[in-house]
Formats: sequence, C-alpha cells, structure tokens
Amino acid sequence: MGEKGRRSTVRLTARGAIALALVGTLAGYVLSALVGRSFVVGVAFVGASLLGVVLVNRRELLSLVVTPPLVFFCATLFVELGRAFGSVSIVQSLALGLYTSLTGGAPWLFAGSALVLAVAWRRGLRDNVRELREELRAGAETSRPRQSFVPEPEGYFEPRVYGTPRGED
Repeated sequence: MGEKGRRSTVRLTARGAIALALVGTLAGYVLSALVGRSFVVGVAFVGASLLGVVLVNRRELLSLVVTPPLVFFCATLFVELGRAFGSVSIVQSLALGLYTSLTGGAPWLFAGSALVLAVAWRRGLRDNVRELREELRAGAETSRPRQSFVPEPEGYFEPRVYGTPRGED
C-alpha cells in the first residue's frame, strides 16, 4: 500500500522511444487499412510519440525531439513501398503514394512534433540544451596539439615483405 504515491519507474532510452513511435505508427497504418479511416494513422503517430516522450529518460530528450518527422517518414515509406510492389510501375506508385500519404499526414506530423517538443521542454529539454552548449564550448576552448607530419616508415613502398627482399626465398 506504500506504493500509492510512487511514480512509474518504466523509462525508455531514446532508441526505445523512437522504436515505440515507429511501431505505433505502423500499427496505425494497419488499423487504418482495417477500419478504412485515414486519420487513425495520425492519431496513432501522435499517441505513440507522446507516450515515447513521457517514458524516455530525461537525459535523452534532446535525441528524441528531433526524430518525429523521420519516424513518420520511415513508417510511410515502408507502408508505401509495400503497396507499390503490387503495382505495374513501382517507382510511380511509390512516388504517388508517398506524396499522398505525407501531404495527408502533414497536420498530424506537425501536431505530433509540436506536442513532443512541448512535453520535452516541460520535462527538462532546456537543461539538455544547456549541457550540450557547455560541452561544446568546453571542447572548443581546449586546444588540441597539432600532430606534425609523420612520414610512412622507411621501406613501406619498397619491395620487401617482413624484411626480406622479394627475390630471396
């Protein structure tokens, strides 16, 4: 009974959250084909992306917020490639399917991306960005010694193998 006030300890890596969004979007495409409603894909994408940003480790928020467009594109490409294989002109069918699906899904893509960004910002994305800036600044300030030119070891291009001339066996 003491667990009533405890929060969920389930945390995902950025890869896990991205995989969750990808699988959720693909499931949305399957459900959309079964139900016959195209908005199901968008709802599944937004829901899976939101679930991913809520469950991801805070230190990996920065990696996650840039991926929703890529996840949506990859899921759409996979589905449209599968649909195109059954047609006469694969390239033409793929191009038309991608154009249609991406333009129809654009509002959902923008909504999902904005929602992920807003939730990540609330969970501490600002701190991740600040830490990245500090690391980059610290890396730029440390001077690295330049390595002088080091020629190849003597005999590298000579016709020798392990110190013996070629003609001698």
